[in-house]
Amino acid sequence: MIPLQAAKQNLKIQFYVTSLSVVLFVLKFVAYFMTHSLSVLSDALESIVNVLAGAIGLYSLYVASKPKDKEHPYGHGKAEFISAAFEGSLIIAAGLIIFYESISAIFKPSELHSLDNGLWVLLVTAFLNLFAGLIAKKMGKKNNSLALTSSGQHLILDSFTTFAVSIGIGIVLLTNITGIDAILAILMSFWIIYNGYKIIRASLAGIMDEADLALLEQVVSELNKNRNVQWVDLHNLRVIKYGSLMHIDCHLTVPWFLNVNEAHQVVEEFTNLIKGKFGASIEFFVHTDGCIPYSCPICVAENCAQRKAPFEQKLDWTIENVLSDNKHQLA
Repeated sequence: MIPLQAAKQNLKIQFYVTSLSVVLFVLKFVAYFMTHSLSVLSDALESIVNVLAGAIGLYSLYVASKPKDKEHPYGHGKAEFISAAFEGSLIIAAGLIIFYESISAIFKPSELHSLDNGLWVLLVTAFLNLFAGLIAKKMGKKNNSLALTSSGQHLILDSFTTFAVSIGIGIVLLTNITGIDAILAILMSFWIIYNGYKIIRASLAGIMDEADLALLEQVVSELNKNRNVQWVDLHNLRVIKYGSLMHIDCHLTVPWFLNVNEAHQVVEEFTNLIKGKFGASIEFFVHTDGCIPYSCPICVAENCAQRKAPFEQKLDWTIENVLSDNKHQLA
């Protein structure tokens, strides 16, 4: 799928996610007013975050779906990282509020009501959240969208916390020990804060163009498995994500005697290999270098009339050596 189509698909899914968040937000507060349960209130408060985060994610995906222009030559994908950072902050804020209210409830417990009816409402919201979250996360990963992946992860997390609250309500119904409600809410707050931190960490990595080592490993592995003899060497490799677009810079060493058209064909084979593995949402800036005499000992090309030194050893590409700014040679 091309980047613009992927961005529009992300936007459509996020719209449905945001609409669902509003419905679930209302249902959870209905459950709270039915039960007066603090853990249900905690879950409902997190749903406020879902609505706000969904709206912010929707706007960020709208911005990210815009095509490149002269002011944004790499597109608008960075908006997704900002959205994810804000969503993570809201999640942490919700966790802190839940923690505060839970501690207060230990000293001032409230009376619980209609727990059985509230339990059924919670279970409905949990299953709806889980279903929507799995779809959003799957499509976010498919289209390389951090904002949509974060929304999906948030919905899945919300469904787990709702299931946990439901279990707690069930235990209270069976044992009539109301203190379980507050303890469960405290545990939820720690889990929510931790997941908010993880979302912020991922978004800051994207904003600061932190290297995705797992992605780099996959790219290098694919190149090693399908290496062309005319790809003499590879260095200065950089992989940067702009929302659903992945941008790759590198220097590819090719035989020095190739003409412009021949070198271009070699580059085309190189880029098509990566696109075939990772999809069309990739943009390349490949600088070609001509090989030099010290490249000969690592060049696997046979019957090369221009060889200046015999082949000695094939140099496998690794994350460490392809990130180097210099062409490689044997020590």
